[in-house]
Amino acid sequence: MRYARSGGVAIAYQVVGDGDGDSDLVFVPDFCSNLVYGWESPYWRPFYERLARSFRLILFDKRGTGLSDRGGGFPTLETRMEDLRAVLDAVGSSRAVVFGSHEGCLMATLFAATYPESTIALALFHPSMPELLDPKDLEELPLIRESWGTREMCDRIIELTCPTLAATAEGRSWFANWLRVGASPAMGYELNRVFQETDMSDVYAAVRVPAMVLYRDTPLAMPEALAAAALIPGSRKVCVSGQDYWGVFLSPEVVDEIEQLVAGQAAPAVPESVLTTVMFTDIVGSSERATALGDRAWRDLLAQHHAAVRRELVRFRGQERDTAGDGFFATFDGPARAIRCAQAVINAVTPLGLELRVGIHTGECELHDGKVAGVALATGARICSNAEAGEVLVSRTVRDLVAGSGLEFAKRGRHELKGVGEWELLAAIGPPAM
Repeated sequence: MRYARSGGVAIAYQVVGDGDGDSDLVFVPDFCSNLVYGWESPYWRPFYERLARSFRLILFDKRGTGLSDRGGGFPTLETRMEDLRAVLDAVGSSRAVVFGSHEGCLMATLFAATYPESTIALALFHPSMPELLDPKDLEELPLIRESWGTREMCDRIIELTCPTLAATAEGRSWFANWLRVGASPAMGYELNRVFQETDMSDVYAAVRVPAMVLYRDTPLAMPEALAAAALIPGSRKVCVSGQDYWGVFLSPEVVDEIEQLVAGQAAPAVPESVLTTVMFTDIVGSSERATALGDRAWRDLLAQHHAAVRRELVRFRGQERDTAGDGFFATFDGPARAIRCAQAVINAVTPLGLELRVGIHTGECELHDGKVAGVALATGARICSNAEAGEVLVSRTVRDLVAGSGLEFAKRGRHELKGVGEWELLAAIGPPAM
């Protein structure tokens, strides 16, 4: 057992064997896990061992689950993606097969789309599509929070999601303990809530690595899995044995399918595109202010503005891409950080007597000689131009990716953005950046 440090939080991980091949595989677990209890079970252990015969297997407990630290409030998806990167860095893995199951598909897909150069291939077992979920699932969330870990709730979940285990007293007892040692009631609730609220449609479409969606012929999983696969360019769809929604370990041939996906993959080429969050800022009424102040005073004020923006970009790990006149264009590897940065920038320039409008969007960006380009940039710029003074305006894609962050949004309706189509826009209204 080892611990990787990610922003001061300890993430528990293990490396199992070298495998017969040369590839690393990191398994992103479903809702919760526990590295100790998993090895003591008759269910996960054979599955882990089978994976370790083919790959150098990297296992970890997600932040707030199992043996890993929680680290304050519920982590955003991008924070949990950084935890995965911290684990890979800790074990010296520059490239890995990323294999996600159920809720783990969120983190796995976001990582593969954001860091294609670090991803050999992406394998997903039962990814989600929120628009296909039964509305009754949302109604169950308060019950999950109140009853997590009780035998009644555990039996109810296993009977619905995995009748194979529910058929025996041993299976039901093991599953109840798996939930109990995997997550607290609050974390169990949050994991389920975010899973049901996060729309990954735009992220699926931005995946540019070899990908495969594994699913079982069950009405609980197949429609969502096939819909997700249809969005991932060139992805393979593989139906595996079993009728259960949960329990990837019940289909051992999953490992054979991943082996075939990885076989013959060439050394990584320089990625041509990545999933990126873009932020555009603009000073409201800049022309009038410049005229009133005069050239020299305006240049001095603009220099103070630039310094304030750059301080916040460093603080929130944004990358300055361009400065045109009085506006900034920056990129981030996560939308929540971009929003926090935008809020901080607006606060930082207020004492200078300046008002900013900010637009943020997450989308696929093309890479050309170290520069980013593409429709996502035009979308972000158009969103910025629609923002009011002092407003951080975001696309719905951004909102969907920051579920669980504590950020709040106000609907601003649907807007036709010149050249990029119609988008639903929202204003980030709090809490303010710290």
